[in-house]
Amino acid sequence: MTQRTAEQERLAALGSPQKLKTAIAAGTGAMIENYDFLAFGTASALYFGAAFFPSSDPVMGTLLAFLTFGVGFLARPLGGAVGGYLGDKYGRKPVLVTSLLVMGSATFVIGLLPTYAQIGFVAPIILVIVRLIQGLAYGAEWGGAVMMTFEHAPWRSRGKYSAIPQAGSPAGIALATVVFLASSQIGNDWAWRIPFLASAVLIAVGLFVRLKLEESPDFEQAKQSGEILKNPLSQVVRTNWRVIIQIISLRIVESCAYYIVATFLLSNINANHPEAKQTTLIALLVACIIAIPAVITSGWISDRIGRKRMYLIATIAVIAFGFPMFLLTNGGDPALIVLTYVIGISLIWASLAGVQGAWFGELFPTNTRNSGVSLGYQLASSISGFAPFIAGSLAATFGWVGGSLFYMLIGVIGLCGLLVTRETWGKAERDRVNAILEPRAATEERDRVR
Repeated sequence: MTQRTAEQERLAALGSPQKLKTAIAAGTGAMIENYDFLAFGTASALYFGAAFFPSSDPVMGTLLAFLTFGVGFLARPLGGAVGGYLGDKYGRKPVLVTSLLVMGSATFVIGLLPTYAQIGFVAPIILVIVRLIQGLAYGAEWGGAVMMTFEHAPWRSRGKYSAIPQAGSPAGIALATVVFLASSQIGNDWAWRIPFLASAVLIAVGLFVRLKLEESPDFEQAKQSGEILKNPLSQVVRTNWRVIIQIISLRIVESCAYYIVATFLLSNINANHPEAKQTTLIALLVACIIAIPAVITSGWISDRIGRKRMYLIATIAVIAFGFPMFLLTNGGDPALIVLTYVIGISLIWASLAGVQGAWFGELFPTNTRNSGVSLGYQLASSISGFAPFIAGSLAATFGWVGGSLFYMLIGVIGLCGLLVTRETWGKAERDRVNAILEPRAATEERDRVR
């Protein structure tokens, strides 16, 4: 790798002049893509079982809807691999624009699909195909959005800045939930069609924002220095496969924890307490709204105490929350349902998500960063997308205890990954950056110690 001069390193450490604009633009795009992709989860829990998988057993219909929800995650590793490769070879920006356009178009099409009652078994087949297209687009999007922000950010604040696109996830869910709450008053197929059709407006907004982004300064420097690899994906798999596995385990605890609360628990509460549909949607909305600043706060805290320590606290919380999560909601009490969602999403999930952008980005060099981060992140997603289906199957067999134990298990998996992943922003790294940005103060401190 070409070494920076002292002045180039100092300027890089300060971040680009476009750092805040890039973070906000990436966060806006992430919000829109998360609206598009994760609205499918809410629709699966509440509507798709009856619309596309009619059955004499409502539980089976819901499980099939959850299975279709998970299918979209199978395509995400391929999208991540392609998007990461193109992002490392040709730049982050083109991938971000293309993925948003594909995602938005697929989401709009879902709102137009005929149901099982209209065309029979062909309806769920089409739904699965469109869901796969969504998965490809979303898989390509995440790495580019977060790494673009990461590479524009000041080194001492990479946690905070990289968390802004991550906050797009709860923002997108909050937006989708508002639309579902409003459309649920209609009481027919339009109750689930309107949220998907509304994505047409979001596509236009997202494209306008992302077309104004400037390319990553780290990528531009790598390009000028001749460091762009012929096949960055192959290179990162050969040289950093252990790190990719570590990211998978770290990502599984975050994403499974989210989908179990946001999708499976939503369905579980509504199955036992049908009158609680509005309550669960409101609880999800409240939790996601609180999670937006909570994600950014988590990233900010990791800039001060380190990535690993912050992740450890949240991972232990996942293990501890497995049983209380169900004990609080089994009675159908509205206040306890809201409290559960706030703890599960606004506190636990947000604490994990806010650290990932910076931590994962710091594990790779610039010329393979997008490929490595995207591949690990999306491979984990291909597993965690089936978390609602697995939790639902265990609950159908063993009762709510089955879902609880599965939630705790993913916490243990995350803990194992955390213990073998290196800290990238410990005291030594923070001191090094401080010395770059404050050489006079560092010299005086050394003299004082002597």
